[in-house]
Amino acid sequence: MRALIQRVTDAAVRVDGDVIGEIGKGLLILVCAMEGDDAATSKTLATKISKLRIFADDGGKMNKSLVDVGGAALIVSQFTLAADTSRGNRPGFSTAAKPDVGRTLYAQFVNDVSDLGIQTATGSFGADMAVSLTNDGPVTIWIDVLD
Repeated sequence: MRALIQRVTDAAVRVDGDVIGEIGKGLLILVCAMEGDDAATSKTLATKISKLRIFADDGGKMNKSLVDVGGAALIVSQFTLAADTSRGNRPGFSTAAKPDVGRTLYAQFVNDVSDLGIQTATGSFGADMAVSLTNDGPVTIWIDVLD
């Protein structure tokens, strides 16, 4: 699985103008299931993200995790993270999981993050979404988990 995480002071996702998910302090997690991913891949990614020490401690050093600071996660499916731009000008997405597998793994990932005690909010798989955020830092990190 592949994720792009952004440390945020707030983030929200809208579908047809209506807010369907929002958080305060925490992480916006854009996630893509890749071909060959499974439930174990999802759990590995959720655990890795929950333990990343990217929040400031009392000394201002990035030394605390999402769990440590009691932050939330807004999790949005984004198959375009699988973009292959190595040839031509039109990205290819053939390495992304098929939609039915992607939907299942997205739901699994949301559950895996929630099971770690993290408050979660979500987008809507396959919907045309508008995502807004205030990137804190800015801190933006790309994560690939290969099983």
